Amino acid sequence: MIQVYTGNGKGKTTAALGLIVRALGCNKKVCLIQFMKKNFTYGEIQFLSKQENMDIFQYGTTQLINPEKPDQIDFDEAMEAYRKCKEVLTSNQYDVIVIDEINIAVKWKLISWQKQLELMEFKTKAEIIMTGRDAHAKVIEKANLVTEMKNVKHYFRLGVEARKGIES
Repeated sequence: MIQVYTGNGKGKTTAALGLIVRALGCNKKVCLIQFMKKNFTYGEIQFLSKQENMDIFQYGTTQLINPEKPDQIDFDEAMEAYRKCKEVLTSNQYDVIVIDEINIAVKWKLISWQKQLELMEFKTKAEIIMTGRDAHAKVIEKANLVTEMKNVKHYFRLGVEARKGIES
């Protein structure tokens, strides 16, 4: 099954991480591949990296990407993430594979939507979860489950920065 968590609201990655915790609690083997989140020391990554049956692969840079004009390294890192996705999907080592922020990588044209669809075609026993806002219409059509997070109200608009242990 393929799940897609998209939309402009908070909680797409958080929902995927909750599924990871559930799977690990049931002794499932899990892989998290993150686009555009290399070397980030989020609390969940620090915690999950210490868990058995958990592999984490991060790609990108520590710099924010300009979606209007990405640097060459942004394209290169996205391609490496895509290659890792293919490798993981064909390995048959995992029960759950989360591909975090792939939708936005496609939106920003770091990889093509056709490549994302190609990943959705692999025959695997794993549950696949793809996250990120602005999922491509073809991806939504192909997925077995799509959840859209809707931003109704967010304290960021009041100037509240990301808080350690809550958003990071």
